Amino acid sequence: MSDSQVALVTGGGSGIGAAVARQLLDAGHRVAVTGRGEERLRDLAEELGRPEGLLTLAGDTAVYDDVRAAVDSTLKAFGRLDTVVANAGSATHDTVAEGDPDGWRDMVLTNVLGPALLIRASIDALKETRGRIVLIGSVAGFVHGPGNLYGATKWAVTGLAENTRRQVTEWGVGVTLVAPGRTETPFWDSYGSLPPGHLLTAGQIADSVVWAIRQPAGVDVNTVVIRPVGQPV
Repeated sequence: MSDSQVALVTGGGSGIGAAVARQLLDAGHRVAVTGRGEERLRDLAEELGRPEGLLTLAGDTAVYDDVRAAVDSTLKAFGRLDTVVANAGSATHDTVAEGDPDGWRDMVLTNVLGPALLIRASIDALKETRGRIVLIGSVAGFVHGPGNLYGATKWAVTGLAENTRRQVTEWGVGVTLVAPGRTETPFWDSYGSLPPGHLLTAGQIADSVVWAIRQPAGVDVNTVVIRPVGQPV
């Protein structure tokens, strides 16, 4: 167990992040999970049976001191860091012409600044293990939606993935962008209902994340776009 790989997953208390944590634990990894809600993290730990290889850390992914503390705590607990998964994100489900600006700042900071802070805080440790950075983007980061500021944040994540890859590849660090289409997760809670049509599950997205992480040494999977069959855009 002490030699098994270590992953840090942000926004891992529910949805895609929790599914990734579960699958990595099942695959023998040790996993640190961050989130803003301590109760949700406790519930996740209970649901998973409080395994020895799970560390839960409350904090805000848009605050560098919190992100740095999460990385330091992971290294202290497990002795190494092989993978970071920037999963934390939010959406206001409104538009720039008609939406409420009060909700935009938190979304932009979480979705865009958060992944950048995680990269900055973890890169030295990832250099040592020749590890991997996984950014959870969105199909909205490839397809323009009318007035969609959330989509603009995910376009930023799409760019951040390639910009980061071009810098860190010389250090042996891989970068993978996973861009899900419509997925049944708590993401839709603030929307009020699930979108119509077939939806992916968090577990199906986690399958692709874990597949990318577990590629052989020297293989760098860079972009994975996953839509449910029937999603036209």
